[in-house]
Amino acid sequence: MAVLTLYTARVRLVALLLMAAPCLAAPPSEYQVKAVFLFNFAQFVEWPAGAFPDPRAPFVIGVLGKDPFGPDLDAVAHGETIGNHPLLIERYRNIGELHNCNILFIGRTETAELPHILDVLKGRSILTVTDAEDGDPRGVMIQLLTRSNRIRLRIDVGAARAGNLVISSKLLRPAEIVGEEG
Repeated sequence: MAVLTLYTARVRLVALLLMAAPCLAAPPSEYQVKAVFLFNFAQFVEWPAGAFPDPRAPFVIGVLGKDPFGPDLDAVAHGETIGNHPLLIERYRNIGELHNCNILFIGRTETAELPHILDVLKGRSILTVTDAEDGDPRGVMIQLLTRSNRIRLRIDVGAARAGNLVISSKLLRPAEIVGEEG
């Protein structure tokens, strides 16, 4: 997969903000920024060869639980592809609805169900992401933390490795690393 440069990521964020914000003076919302993060994760993670049922299958970003993004995630994904895969956004009310998914954002409303969700996903090559800050997100591959009005990443490399995912050092460098580092 092609690596998205930091410059390109910033250009994409500015373009999204120009589309989404009717007034240029308004700062981007927390979930506008997180939507761009989700899209960019696809550029910095390698999935195993068998992660797609066929070469033209869509690359799916799923949202589990109450959707905090509204139209922002759809705006980021509109017309985009990841490699040869068209980008598709799906929303799931519960983990039983999930079938083929590459990145799963687990909403804050699902914090109590997190151990069960991760157990269902065990052994599957699905990048799990949450922004839940309460509870124990151990086993979630990427946690988005808001600190001083900035989004910080906490990455569990052991959980990613268990899902047969390889996270680029470009994504790991600015993150707090937890889990097995070896």
